[in-house]
Amino acid sequence: MTLARTLFFTCSLWLALSAHAGKVTVAAAADLKFAMDEVIPTFRQANPGDEIDVIYGSSGKFHTQIQQGAPYDLYFSADIAFPRALAKNGFAASEVKPYALGRIVLWSASLDATQMTLASLTDPKITRIAIANPKHAPYGMRAEEALRSAGLWEKVEPKLVYGENIAHTAQFVQTGNAQIGVIALALAVHPALSSKGGYWLIPDKLHAPLEQGFIITRRAAANALARRLADYMDSSAARAVMRRYGFVFPADPSSK
Repeated sequence: MTLARTLFFTCSLWLALSAHAGKVTVAAAADLKFAMDEVIPTFRQANPGDEIDVIYGSSGKFHTQIQQGAPYDLYFSADIAFPRALAKNGFAASEVKPYALGRIVLWSASLDATQMTLASLTDPKITRIAIANPKHAPYGMRAEEALRSAGLWEKVEPKLVYGENIAHTAQFVQTGNAQIGVIALALAVHPALSSKGGYWLIPDKLHAPLEQGFIITRRAAANALARRLADYMDSSAARAVMRRYGFVFPADPSSK
């Protein structure tokens, strides 16, 4: 093949990929940080010309921002109630799709959380406990529910420090600004945290299910890439990653 033909072929291929390239911006709950950071690169391998930006944060804040016109094409919430509310009010271009159930754990980088229970949080030596802000973070809501169910909320509330989202909450514990925290299992099992401390799984009977779900937003109604990514989240490859990070699905034995 001559140089001219090679250049022509290369340019033609680039133009073809560019013509079909898409772009999406994903708003994802902070508990998905490690899992999505594996899922998205795998999806990109089959979609090399596409651009996918993922922003992690509080589900409740994303819910508010989407109503105010934030440019998100897909919204993955740690509480399925938020996307359901958006769909009800006309902000969705798809049905609400459940994608997993989350779990909460006690985790510490300085204490042996594997030998602890919620009752351990009343120990006078523990003076700072991190949870996500229950006002807008689903994991914080479930943490409060669990503590109230255990009859411990009033005893530990003065010790609480609040993260903006569950990743921020874990950061409080990592940096020593809290001795222990109630965080997502999906974060605690990642080597970045598991190498620093163990965890204790909080019984799910103490709180409402952390049913998580996503939507394609109204803004992305005609975005083919958004629909391909939505479909990919239901693939066996994506689900395998999610399971490794402690997420369960309604049909899984561990979710019953």
